[in-house]
Amino acid sequence: MRGFEYLRVAGAAEAVATVSADPGTSYLAGGTTQIDLMKDGVLAPTRLVDITGLPLRGVTRASGSILIGALSTMEQVAADPSVTGVPMLRQALLAGASVQLRNAATIGGNLLQRTRCRYFRDPQVPCGKRVRGEACSALAGTHRMHAVLGTSEHCIATHASDLTVALAALNALVRVQGRDGARAVPITEFYREPGDTPDVEHVLAHGELITAVEVPVPPAGTRSTYLKVRDRASYEFALTSVAAALLVADGVIFDVRLALGGVATIPWRARTAKAALRGSPATPAAFQAAAEAAVHGAVPRRDNAFKVELAKRSVVRALLLCMRTPERAGAPR
Repeated sequence: MRGFEYLRVAGAAEAVATVSADPGTSYLAGGTTQIDLMKDGVLAPTRLVDITGLPLRGVTRASGSILIGALSTMEQVAADPSVTGVPMLRQALLAGASVQLRNAATIGGNLLQRTRCRYFRDPQVPCGKRVRGEACSALAGTHRMHAVLGTSEHCIATHASDLTVALAALNALVRVQGRDGARAVPITEFYREPGDTPDVEHVLAHGELITAVEVPVPPAGTRSTYLKVRDRASYEFALTSVAAALLVADGVIFDVRLALGGVATIPWRARTAKAALRGSPATPAAFQAAAEAAVHGAVPRRDNAFKVELAKRSVVRALLLCMRTPERAGAPR
């Protein structure tokens, strides 16, 4: 690991000003992925600004939403009573990492975690996500774990987070503080597909700090689940995952939330599947039609073609699980 300067700050404004002023400076919170990447030589900040002392922790529920401080750990949020009423959110947190990592990893850090692509993490091979303009080594290499949705000829790396899949399904807002003030970004607009600039992964400017995530609580009676399909039941990244929520009245789907993980370059909001389901009967046939719509436009390759069928089956299974899940009390919006 290369040497770097370590700095602690007293407040969010100081942190933002310090990091914004220097392209070589980065924030440090839980560091569960960041430190690994520094050891691997993928990241080489000249200075780290420790923000763990900032008052950006805690979970509160008011006005039909849950507000989660960016420095809250995954374990703290999963255990909070405010979150237990939204099953898909809690399940995604618990599925996302081992207990040890959940006690260190922060919510803000989870949103910004980097891909697990082996080529991105190996500085000895070309990678356009690591160095703009370089070729994507995964295209001709081993790409079983890689994306089939939202890809480009420059990158097929899969987004690694479980939590963000649930947040995408729930229409969460990411609260951000920068030099020009605060703003809120819908999580469905927060991430960028790779296109021809795979190194640009989100809409944050350098120095902007995630301060909180606001999660709208689904209406009362909503049933939700997070399904993660992986090679082993212990800590592992998703082959496919589905965050699903249904509000059903008299056998008809009144509202639906659906997002996919493990198959796309960003948390993938399945909008076409949502349109196919709303107003339809809550039947296996309708769920199958939604599954077909969810993977429309997929670009499978030699090693990961199985993900298309696996994703469809996962969507159907998740929706069926929703129907078997007890209704949860929510808050009307």
